[in-house]
Amino acid sequence: MPAAAEAKFQLLVDAVTDYALYMLDLEGRVATWNSGAYKAKGYTAEEIVGRHFSCFFTAEDRASDLPKRALRLAAEDGRFEAEGWRVRKDGSLFFANSIIEPIRDAAGQLVGYAKISRDITKRREREQALFQAEQRFGLLVQGVKDCAIYMLDTQGIITNWNTGAKAIKGYDADEVVGKHFSIFYTDDDRVAGIPKKTLATALAYGKYETDAWRVRKDGSLFWANVLIDPIHDESGKHVGFAKITRDITEKRTAQEQLEETRGALLQAQKLQAIGELTGGVAHDFNNLLTVISGAAEMLRKPDLPEEKRARYIDNIATTVERASTLTSHLLTFSRRRAIRPEVIDLNVHLDAWGEVLSRSLGSGVALSVKAAAAKAHVEVDPTELETAILNAAVNARDAMPKGGNLLIETRDAAYEGQPAVAIDITDTGSGMSAETIARVFEPFFTTKPIGEGTGLGLSQIHGFAAQAGGIAEIHSRIDVGTTLTIILPKVDRTPTANQPRGELAPIPAGVRVLLVEDNMQVLQFAEQLLQDLGCTVDCAGNAAEALARLQERSFDLVFTDVVMSGLSGIDLARQLHIRAPELPVLLATGHSEQLIGEGAASSLVLLKPYGAETLSAAIRQLLDRSGTLGE
Repeated sequence: MPAAAEAKFQLLVDAVTDYALYMLDLEGRVATWNSGAYKAKGYTAEEIVGRHFSCFFTAEDRASDLPKRALRLAAEDGRFEAEGWRVRKDGSLFFANSIIEPIRDAAGQLVGYAKISRDITKRREREQALFQAEQRFGLLVQGVKDCAIYMLDTQGIITNWNTGAKAIKGYDADEVVGKHFSIFYTDDDRVAGIPKKTLATALAYGKYETDAWRVRKDGSLFWANVLIDPIHDESGKHVGFAKITRDITEKRTAQEQLEETRGALLQAQKLQAIGELTGGVAHDFNNLLTVISGAAEMLRKPDLPEEKRARYIDNIATTVERASTLTSHLLTFSRRRAIRPEVIDLNVHLDAWGEVLSRSLGSGVALSVKAAAAKAHVEVDPTELETAILNAAVNARDAMPKGGNLLIETRDAAYEGQPAVAIDITDTGSGMSAETIARVFEPFFTTKPIGEGTGLGLSQIHGFAAQAGGIAEIHSRIDVGTTLTIILPKVDRTPTANQPRGELAPIPAGVRVLLVEDNMQVLQFAEQLLQDLGCTVDCAGNAAEALARLQERSFDLVFTDVVMSGLSGIDLARQLHIRAPELPVLLATGHSEQLIGEGAASSLVLLKPYGAETLSAAIRQLLDRSGTLGE
């Protein structure tokens, strides 16, 4: 190499400061030295040239003859590379990556070695720290026994397994690693493709979480909280999923038991509400029976003028309707039922409900109802509303043991920026302290003596308001009184119109009806009513007899009572839905059609007591819906 070129090459080599670049002779003595070697090892060229390179090795490496073996392997294999601890001039250690390559002349004769070393101490420390962190993380994951923590590959194959997974699912690692995670799913979930959908959801949205049934190794089920997160490498490539599963069966069971207990207590609270109603209802029924009895007695007179006869008949009809309303209130309060919201006019509803409520509060409480809200249309469950108002009124009555005034008033309001109706229930009672007000909506909190209250009244009010999309508030002053406010959002829909009175729905003549009723008086009444409506009637005293009649002849309609000995009307409807799915069934009951459930798709419910108007309308609706008859 020309001198100028050699000088330039030496400048290049000396400019490299991150690498130690130098040459060794055949014996391993240092022949050249660059600035990077000085920086890494601390020796100047004058101090190190001519010395054997083994001085850079630790005493243990020299004792094992590593320097000599490195040169021999480089000469034999054309290259030697290793990482290990090396020694600086001051005796300190650094971790180095070293490469030795043989140098040969033009004839191929070995003349020395080129050696490149790099200080990678910091990189090794980072790797060591990462390794130790991974080790600690592994110990952490393995130490978690309450959670199954494991990984899946991109296809859902299990790649690792912790002790928590074994404890929850029953599999050892060698039994489950390499298998698809769908083995933990129920047969129904696998058929529905749920495992594949969960991975797709996790990948699409960055997370998947659910509570569901999962299967242990022994086939038993447990209720699991499942979390799946996708895992991506540094380049963003999807490499698998992290999966965490917790067994929350006990928590779910405890929650269900709590809900059952709450349900039972709420039912007890409803029964307590009935107790508040019964006194007033009994008084009302006595009045109603007086009207009916007196009118019936007068109708027996053969010489009664036709005008008075018509008036007495109207009185009986009106009174029966009133009795039906009272009975309906008692039934809806006494049974468990799902929330069934409907649009009502609060002003009209509260005015009507006030009549029943006033009987429950006693003569010492002066109740007044004021409708100040404009177009007070709300969507609520009427029974839950009435329960809430009754609970508030009873609490107000108890706060006024010597009597007082109770005002129920509607007014226009706003809630969350939207038009609303407020129901203010204001008493002149003893009032409540700030400490009591802070807790009044808590379930089971009561200031009444033990045995005199469930503590669920105001809790029910709070829950009702929240379910209806509103809020309940309370304001009170000691010795002045209390105002409970229920704020409900307005709706821009018209309440369900009352059925027009005095009109019978048109029914085609000769409709063949099978009437099923085990009460002889009701059977005779219903048979006569159906015949007066133009129907052809065949009667059965129970469901078994009705099934026998249906084998003998055909009918256009089955009209059955719900509550009967033996098979109930619902059971009959279910059997008819299987045997004759096109045959319409009309069910008569004093309960809600909620009781029908999934009894029969072609069934319709007629609430008792019924008359010609409601019966004809129900028959017409059922026949039109089923398409059995035309006009």
